Amino acid sequence: MPSRQLKEVVVVGAGVAGTRAAETLRQEGYDGALTIVGAERHAPYHRPPLSKKFLTGQVHRAGVDLAPQFDMDARVLRGASALNLDLSSRTLRVRDDGQDLALPFDGLVIASGAVPREWPGGPVPDGVLMLRTVEDCLAIRDRLGSRPRVVVVGGGFIGAEVAASCRSIGLDVVLVEKSSSPLLSALGEQLAMRWADLHRQHGVDLRVGVGVDGFVGNGRVEGVRLTDGSQVPADLVIVGLGVTPATDWLDGSGLRVDDGVICDACGTAEGSTADAPVVAAGDVARWWHPLYERHLRTEHWDDAGRQGAAAARTLLVGPQGAEPHDEVPYFWSDQYDVKLQMLGVPTDYDSVEIVEGDPGSWEFVAAYGRGGHTVAVLGTITGRVYAYREAIEKRAEFPPSRPG
Repeated sequence: MPSRQLKEVVVVGAGVAGTRAAETLRQEGYDGALTIVGAERHAPYHRPPLSKKFLTGQVHRAGVDLAPQFDMDARVLRGASALNLDLSSRTLRVRDDGQDLALPFDGLVIASGAVPREWPGGPVPDGVLMLRTVEDCLAIRDRLGSRPRVVVVGGGFIGAEVAASCRSIGLDVVLVEKSSSPLLSALGEQLAMRWADLHRQHGVDLRVGVGVDGFVGNGRVEGVRLTDGSQVPADLVIVGLGVTPATDWLDGSGLRVDDGVICDACGTAEGSTADAPVVAAGDVARWWHPLYERHLRTEHWDDAGRQGAAAARTLLVGPQGAEPHDEVPYFWSDQYDVKLQMLGVPTDYDSVEIVEGDPGSWEFVAAYGRGGHTVAVLGTITGRVYAYREAIEKRAEFPPSRPG
């Protein structure tokens, strides 16, 4: 049962973090008013399939909806946007259907997610698209039927997955990445090179160490100019330059924002007070992680859901009774017939070693070490990384011994 007497809770964000927060509030016994503010008009849905099976048509629209796990009994505003937050009056200003609303609260969950970075060079011709929402995905999917020549700009997870999906349906794909390899920042040089090889083996024209100067086409894209002076023909360009936390509406709120809402290990937002308790979760939040002794903003689906639930519990019990959320971060990525799974955070690793299997066969487990301790494990053997959870949690000596 809640130990803090809350009567009006507002959740900003209707993605997985906000949805799990709202469900958890009800599951944990909160019976007051609950309002959910969602920027999209759709019911909550799974984002991971947007760059994979939903993009290629293997999954239909209904197949990405997020099945409710608990009756939330909530007022839901869809297609609404948070405008600003006043902690002194405990009021959230929202625009809904062209009208400004003032929503009072005595507890707030910030789960407003992130927005894709726009193309920095100004307006783009028709056929240059981004992928973040269901609408984005459907707009891209509509164009795939005409068998376009595809250029993907950006070799992060979205770009790499889109390139793999487009190749899987037989399209010509060029993947452009400014660094020396796709997935470099996530996996590190040694292992990112393996995924570069994977894309080349599947016929992707991989252009690394080169950027985009601009787009060619009169009204409609016909090509992409690269910084090395070359030009790549294109009928469809998908830009994946990463995302930015959706925090503009928090300007002047008094909350600490630095590449996301800064939170303690329980999800309490720095700058909130006992009179105006605020927690944050998901892509918009940077939580202190006790294991890694730093603030982390992970941008991963699994983490967002778990953080949403943990943040809701913190809101209900208050800071004195809250428990740190110290689960080891986890993410996965499907590219071609290879499932990449990562447990832990390899940032600033100084060692990497294959501890099981053979990278050449695409069935292996690799461990990352820092300062002689195991900090993360990557695997392509489905589920095998979980066997190394204890090694990461206990900062086992690197390389870790193979679990039974």
